[in-house]
Amino acid sequence: MPVYRYEAKKGLAGCEHCHEGFETVQSMNDKPLTKCPECGGAVVKTPVAAQIGRSISKLDDRAKQAGFTKLKRLGKGEYEKQY
Repeated sequence: MPVYRYEAKKGLAGCEHCHEGFETVQSMNDKPLTKCPECGGAVVKTPVAAQIGRSISKLDDRAKQAGFTKLKRLGKGEYEKQY
């Protein structure tokens, strides 16, 4: 399910939660939020840059802990052991 970012409407104070902005996971079929879940103040959905890729560090750490070896390709038929 996608993650959406919401902020307090401009000109309205809102609470710390919505004034700074917050993210929430919603189905694409759900209607956008209109109120802050903390204070009930008016919020609007804000654009979020698409995140492409994955978190390399977490996956690499897990693979390393599981005893896997990571190889980096140097050239045709040449590899260097990373861990």
